[in-house]
Amino acid sequence: MNETTPSSLVALSAREAAARVAANTLAAEAVAAAFAERIAAREPVVQAWAHFDRDRALAEALAAPAGPLAGVTFGVKDVIDTVDMPTGYGSSVYAGYRPAWDAPIVALTRRLGGVVLGKTVSTEFAMSSPGKTRNPHNPDHTPGGSSSGSCAAVAAGMAHVAFGTQTAGSIVRPASYCGVVGYKPSFGTLNRAGMKPLSDSLDHLGLITRDVRDAAFAVAALAERSALAQGAITGPLRVGLFRTSRWASAEPATRAALDRTVAAIEAAGGTVRELPVPDVFEQLYALFDAVMGWETPHTLAYERRALGERISPITLGFLDTLAKATRDQYDAALAVLKRRDAIVEELLDGCDVLITPAAPGEAPAGLGGTGDPVFNKPWTLLHVPALTVPAGVGPNGLPVGVQVIGRIGEDAYTLAAAASIEDALKARPS
Repeated sequence: MNETTPSSLVALSAREAAARVAANTLAAEAVAAAFAERIAAREPVVQAWAHFDRDRALAEALAAPAGPLAGVTFGVKDVIDTVDMPTGYGSSVYAGYRPAWDAPIVALTRRLGGVVLGKTVSTEFAMSSPGKTRNPHNPDHTPGGSSSGSCAAVAAGMAHVAFGTQTAGSIVRPASYCGVVGYKPSFGTLNRAGMKPLSDSLDHLGLITRDVRDAAFAVAALAERSALAQGAITGPLRVGLFRTSRWASAEPATRAALDRTVAAIEAAGGTVRELPVPDVFEQLYALFDAVMGWETPHTLAYERRALGERISPITLGFLDTLAKATRDQYDAALAVLKRRDAIVEELLDGCDVLITPAAPGEAPAGLGGTGDPVFNKPWTLLHVPALTVPAGVGPNGLPVGVQVIGRIGEDAYTLAAAASIEDALKARPS
């Protein structure tokens, strides 16, 4: 096989591409050109990009500095500011808007040698009104949201890495639907400045990648914490199977994916223990609703007041629903959440990590909705690291993932554990 053909270059992991560029056996512009060719082939069906300019992307690759991310291609969700490309926040009311600066995460990506190919589609304001993107495995199905374009672009082989944001389930759920790794780091791991805010207590910036080790590689560089890529598992992995208080929402595809994951972990020498669901877990849903309900309508006060007739009815209706939360409910929720670490420790119950549903099931048919974040909200609220690990396909032939949960701030270990689970799943037939 010719290792310099566009298809072979696109097949390289982010780690492999960076290593070859660093060794001067591959040019970053050759990698970018290969991805541009893939975008030309897949984009007409998938429609993952809000903005892509081949000439600009190749010029950026040619001028990119040497650095740990040289040779790695990125998509940037359209709620993250870029100085040289429009940032529309997924909304027609901001179409063509040009920020005066790059968000820090974009500036750092470029400084470290990464190539920003373009902007990926987001739902409006990273909420619930869908964009144009289709699921790359079946264009009649949603890719999920709000990080729809980012997940679809990586799943379709159009970028190594894409930035996503999550306030409820907007990285983990679409990653499950698209069959990729969605990594929501511990709260604050990556700089959120220059990202359209929704809820200051819940907004997370994260990554979508092809495999867990690429996520660890990229976040280690972007967080400037090399230890994030150096986590290690010592002894058998102790995993808790946590079905949650909303298990009735889990479809057969998700239940089967968890069963496959349990069998794979045990076959690889790990142990899995089903954990009880304490009463506090169901209470987390009310706390989430209070926090997002109070913060989001206030954060989008201008859009709601001045642009209400121009934003989508779905967005406006969602804001009206959220606005029912009271200040007293919000303050009470924040008081409980001062105990986040203790709550997380109770849920893990002595296990190293948890496995739990990433989404209710396969991606729903149709493009009018983005799916239900029912299995994501509590973990976003708790600020824990959470990853989607692909775990096979469901009865409709669409991907299904499982969610791996770790302790707050213990991202290096959680990434290592998720990589171990990913390896176990790949070693076991579906």
